[in-house]
Amino acid sequence: MAMSEGSYTMKEAMLYSQRIAQLSKALWKAVEKDWQTWIKPYDLNINEHHILWISFHLKGASISDVAKFGVMHVSTAFNFSKKLEERGLLKFSKRDDDKRNTYVELTGAGNSLILRMYEHYHDTQHAIIDGSLPLKELYGRFPEFLDVMAVIRNIYGEDFIDIFERSFDDFKESLDHAQAQASITQ
Repeated sequence: MAMSEGSYTMKEAMLYSQRIAQLSKALWKAVEKDWQTWIKPYDLNINEHHILWISFHLKGASISDVAKFGVMHVSTAFNFSKKLEERGLLKFSKRDDDKRNTYVELTGAGNSLILRMYEHYHDTQHAIIDGSLPLKELYGRFPEFLDVMAVIRNIYGEDFIDIFERSFDDFKESLDHAQAQASITQ
């Protein structure tokens, strides 16, 4: 028996687990459909796009980092990265100070693809955005999922959340930069 099991009943635990499972599955189904629709014109699957996205934001991540942050098995990260390398979107490398790990980074073509995909984000429908707009209109922002972030931190650790926050800060900066560039050219 775990130490914390005395702080809740089996009924509470089961109801909570089932509620999380059902809501997560429903949310994931909508996210998956939106994601697949967005990336379909680029002949990518979700794992490939996620690897490109992680590589874009982490700049020279190890396959282990890609797997950890992408919440996928190392072999999945490696195999899909290999396919991206064959398409000329990703390149593999070793570091002089770290011969054991394999690192990936975007090629020029991979970088251009990610930026082109950002530009065409609104070319497809996004049920997640549409479903969240009433909350944004009511509260002036999209939901932040602070409770969910706390649960994820407890499951995957502080490193995961640090990488998550860093990559989203970088993502925001790259979008701000792209927006500034677009306003200059208009």
